[in-house]
Amino acid sequence: MSTPPAPLAQRLQRLFLTGLLTLLPLWLTWVVVKFVFMLLSDVSRPLIEPSLQGIAARNPQSFGWLVEPWVLGAIGLVATVLTILLVGWLARRVIGQRLLKWFEALVARIPLANTIYGSARKLLDILQTKPDGTQRVVLIDFPHAEMKTLGFVTRVMREQGTGRELAAVYVPTTPNPTSGYLEIVPMEKITPTEWTVDQAMSFIISGGAVAPDAIPFSPPAYRPPAPPSEPAKP
Repeated sequence: MSTPPAPLAQRLQRLFLTGLLTLLPLWLTWVVVKFVFMLLSDVSRPLIEPSLQGIAARNPQSFGWLVEPWVLGAIGLVATVLTILLVGWLARRVIGQRLLKWFEALVARIPLANTIYGSARKLLDILQTKPDGTQRVVLIDFPHAEMKTLGFVTRVMREQGTGRELAAVYVPTTPNPTSGYLEIVPMEKITPTEWTVDQAMSFIISGGAVAPDAIPFSPPAYRPPAPPSEPAKP
């Protein structure tokens, strides 16, 4: 005996959910690629646009297409990527390191710029180096104790008065990890992971789709570090 067909409203609902789940990964990919594309193309576009407009004005029939918005964006993207590769190549050479030191010394003399550049430089250096005694990628309670979010330990401090260890944890947002929150969390509330920074970034940008099959959730039993022993008296 065949089952009766589902109502039209139920079938439309299933089709809608199937189409939505099919388009969501494509939409997420488009949002991230568009953000990166626009960000990179806008960096070089003000520099190359006047030159392209001058070429198009001298010969509009042959080079009028150079002033099309998509052409300006594509050329700006290529120019920015080439500039980044050039800076990376120079940073590995002696002359590039000298130029970088000269630029950092120049920025250090500007009141507001030195704070922004110095903070960003320290954050990137921290994320690129291995932690000393503390796992870099951790889970913390957010927004309440029954939920976790992924974060990066940037520094370990002590509470004034009690000496309890506290961690400064940067919590990036999804899918754009360049914005986020800064949380100060007691070390006993932190759940360490074995993830690398690259794995954590893939997890954040993909909205959790790229992740290992098992992750820790509850923090392990915390053992505070032993206080430094006093030198023996003679």
